[in-house]
Amino acid sequence: MSLKVGDVFAYQKTFTEQEILLFGELTGDKGNHHIERDGQGRLMAQGLLTASVGTKIGGDLNYIAREMVSQFIRPVFSGDTIACELTITKADKKEGFTEVAMKSVYKNQHGKEVLLGNSYGIIRD
Repeated sequence: MSLKVGDVFAYQKTFTEQEILLFGELTGDKGNHHIERDGQGRLMAQGLLTASVGTKIGGDLNYIAREMVSQFIRPVFSGDTIACELTITKADKKEGFTEVAMKSVYKNQHGKEVLLGNSYGIIRD
């Protein structure tokens, strides 16, 4: 795949209660806010579960991350649909791989930012 600076990729996902609870079982991240409903009957998604929306795009690109930085802006709850838009900010071709950097913006179904991220890694030829 030939990537260039400015390429944009997107993916969105709606989180279910079952996914939040399962992620808690898999990772051990079962803080009260992830297993007890809020005043509106929702569970709060784990931050890394929210960030996983972008990892779907990385998987499609066969991206191997070397560094990931996430800034969690606001909580995500069961029933929320999160859209991730990922923009390539660096794509330097090397022998056998491409060094890649990207920024990502995650928004909920109301268009509000919930997570901002940056990542650096490689894609092998």
